[in-house]
Amino acid sequence: MTNEIPPRIGDLLRTAAAHAAPLVGSITDDSLDAPTPCAEYDVRALLNHLFAVVVNFQALAAKEPADFSETPDRLAEDGWRERFVAETGKLVTAWSAPGAEEGTSGAMGMPARTVGSMVLLDLTVHVWDLARATGRGFEPDPAVVAGLAEEVERMAPMARKMNVFGDAVDLPEDATGFERLLATTGRDPRAWTD
Repeated sequence: MTNEIPPRIGDLLRTAAAHAAPLVGSITDDSLDAPTPCAEYDVRALLNHLFAVVVNFQALAAKEPADFSETPDRLAEDGWRERFVAETGKLVTAWSAPGAEEGTSGAMGMPARTVGSMVLLDLTVHVWDLARATGRGFEPDPAVVAGLAEEVERMAPMARKMNVFGDAVDLPEDATGFERLLATTGRDPRAWTD
């Protein structure tokens, strides 16, 4: 019996970022006020939240403190789409560095790999949110979904207590792995259809 080594967070983030960048880059200014599956965010606010996550989790990869106390309006700056690509590139580099997945990270002293999974989840689920909000489909790489499934199930009870996840959504038996992942976070993947 062999113990399969899980894929590195940096590699999964590279794949997720490659899927996210074209979708984010094609969001038009006239859709920035559209509602998203995240009830508290419109497209602009969700993009700014995702920017803040991507930037702060670069610091967490290096075991440095992160500051989530404010969310700058990065969309007010010209070239924000290109900046998103640059910042996700820095995120991949940070989590690919030797030791990034080892030890603990963040104010809560969580295992670094769990922290890396959190940003991977945001870069996957929030991009789906943005796709749905702008009337498009989004299907992440199966390796990313597989890399998240167990971690998301493990963090779900605590995430629900902290109001980060909603209640799990029941899905039919034919649901895909990604639909199940979305449902665990409290999203109904079939409610936001084309």
